[in-house]
Amino acid sequence: MLSSVLLMSIDLGTSYIKTAVYDDQGTCIAIASTPVKDSRPAPGVFIQKGEDLLHSVISCMRSVCDELNGRANDIEVIAFTGQMAGFIGVDKEWDDITTWSCSLDTRYLPYAEQQLKELKKEILEISGTNAPQMMPKYAWFKNDFPEANKKIAKYMMISGYIIGQLGDISIDDATIDMTYTTWTGLADIKNGKWSDTLCKAVGIDPERLPQMVYSNHICGKLSEKMARLIGLKSGIALVSGAGDKSAGCIGTALVEVGDANFEASSYGAVQVCVDIYKPDTEKMMYDCLPSAIPGYYHLTKYIPGSGISLDWFINTFVRQEGERIDEAFLRMDKLAKKVPIGCGGLLAVGLVGGSAMPLDGDLGGMWMCYNWNHKKEHFYRALLESYAYEFSMLFERLSQKYPEHEIDRVRFLGGGAKSEIWGQMNADITGKRYQKIKRNDSALFGTALIAGNAIGLYDDLKILSKKHLQYEKEYMPSAGSREKYEPYRNLYSRLISDMKPYCISLKELSQMG
Repeated sequence: MLSSVLLMSIDLGTSYIKTAVYDDQGTCIAIASTPVKDSRPAPGVFIQKGEDLLHSVISCMRSVCDELNGRANDIEVIAFTGQMAGFIGVDKEWDDITTWSCSLDTRYLPYAEQQLKELKKEILEISGTNAPQMMPKYAWFKNDFPEANKKIAKYMMISGYIIGQLGDISIDDATIDMTYTTWTGLADIKNGKWSDTLCKAVGIDPERLPQMVYSNHICGKLSEKMARLIGLKSGIALVSGAGDKSAGCIGTALVEVGDANFEASSYGAVQVCVDIYKPDTEKMMYDCLPSAIPGYYHLTKYIPGSGISLDWFINTFVRQEGERIDEAFLRMDKLAKKVPIGCGGLLAVGLVGGSAMPLDGDLGGMWMCYNWNHKKEHFYRALLESYAYEFSMLFERLSQKYPEHEIDRVRFLGGGAKSEIWGQMNADITGKRYQKIKRNDSALFGTALIAGNAIGLYDDLKILSKKHLQYEKEYMPSAGSREKYEPYRNLYSRLISDMKPYCISLKELSQMG
């Protein structure tokens, strides 16, 4: 390959489409973002039309091409990453029937609850998830929109839909990357195929699902029509890529058994690399995603909306007029640093969006035992401590399920990694080193590496991702801190077990008006 080869990555996010272009040395030379339209006509209804998503993708691709100063013709491959949970149903002409229904569109939840009552163990053991998405969304749409459902030729993920729109691809050749398959709730992740057991249970014909492919699979070529709209040459390879969590694992070199990440983002998550999947059918503390590198998996636990909850707190109670949100976070971090462990007897539960692992939508947020001495920084620190307790419970569970894998350090990334107090807090509570990654584009960068691998530019993703891994700060556990946090963490664990009936009662009362 010539040194002039450029690689394009597209991140299909919930709020924004991001597009980045990298050279063959892994340097980002252009990046752009475009908002995505959505409609929220009622509580729990979150609609994004396929045509709006496609328009944002084309606009974003065109913007980044304009930044390249004539080098757009050097782009040889385009790969995709993005949202990993949801579904879109299309007809034989790739026209959107269902709209893209992501996890924020919660109309499917009654179907999810019913399926989990009947199939919880099978879904976790076979598909690797506590929180299936495509499976219940299929049942919801089939039941609530029966006539529209008859028109659907394929149910797929957002990346498969966009690839189909950009390329000259038959609907019969629609694809889904392996990393996306866990949260469908329909896949046999150990064998890389659709599960006959799970598909039969929900009544879906596997022929209406896309072909499973590896992350470096070339799905098709950019069509002449789309090339003209974007400002690119036609025939560029369109590569399946990986879901944002999985692509981020490649971008941060989470490629060896025992490697661990803490991504402090809107849906804060921990990921750990393993080479065998052992379902946690007792405590249901984690899901399992196939890695973009065949033969590996990423055990993961995420907290729905953890970063969104922190933003809500800062915007609602802390941010001053004319102050940027990052400035408000920095100010609160400095104040919270002076607050002692345990926040002076204040304990928080930060599960404002419920729990995903184990799945429990009835849980909510709470601060317990505050008094007149507590200030904003106490409430803020208590939220941070609650999330650290959640993830420390995961590490404890993994040490029981995978005693052969020692996890002594954790990569720290995402917007929340700017918080020094949170980095130190996680190190102290877990007893592990936390190393802040020197990169803020891990999913886009990981996708670019996959793109280069797909066209033969790079041979070994493991070696390549390690080569680019850099740290900018390390947090070491403070002597004695873990022992101080331990009773608070144990109390937190008991609290989330005991509070559910009260959450249910409050929800019922509020619905009565």
